[in-house]
Amino acid sequence: MLLSNIQEATDVVTDGEQVEKTLSIIELIMSGGTSGILIILILFLLLILASFIYFERIFAIKAASKVDSNFMNQIKDHVSNGKIDSAQMLCAQQNSPVSRLIAKGITRIGKPLEDINTAIENAGRLEIYNLEKNVSILATISGVAPMIGFLGTVVGMILSIFELANAGGTIQMDVLASGLYTAMTTTVGGLIVGIIAYVAYNHIVVKTNKVVYQMEANSVEFLDHLNEPI
Repeated sequence: MLLSNIQEATDVVTDGEQVEKTLSIIELIMSGGTSGILIILILFLLLILASFIYFERIFAIKAASKVDSNFMNQIKDHVSNGKIDSAQMLCAQQNSPVSRLIAKGITRIGKPLEDINTAIENAGRLEIYNLEKNVSILATISGVAPMIGFLGTVVGMILSIFELANAGGTIQMDVLASGLYTAMTTTVGGLIVGIIAYVAYNHIVVKTNKVVYQMEANSVEFLDHLNEPI
């Protein structure tokens, strides 16, 4: 009888050692309770929004940066030969920020150089605004997402403390773990979304600056050509 009991206890211990508890991401999120699921859902929506803005801007900036390497040479030839209509038609065919700036300058040919420069600068501000459209939302998400995650942390800790206060001397670890799950999962989720949005924002800023530099370089080249003695 004694040997039988010992054998049963050994089997229980052995079985207990063989059991390895695993927790998937879905189970981890679902274990956080209603508040944790709600915050994770908000963070997921922010991630989708950030991804959409990032790829939409990347494709738009890539299209805006495409300029024919021979574009300015053709423009200068047309302007030098007095073919203003041909120069404007060439700009319309290119349909890029650079060509629109040059087209704006071409429409002012015959006026003082300062007026042409002002017109190009005003058009340039509009082009930069179009390039940076919705990019500020990425910056906002990069700052808001971690704070939303920390909000989940605070909510989770409040739930844990509430359960401890009402435990009556008996702590149920499964109930306490629910609040801790909320605290940890929302923090991690908020940081992940914030980091992704921050990297995406800075990448778009770098790409935008390259296009802005391209516009400035071509505008200066155009103005220098107009300033050359005939």
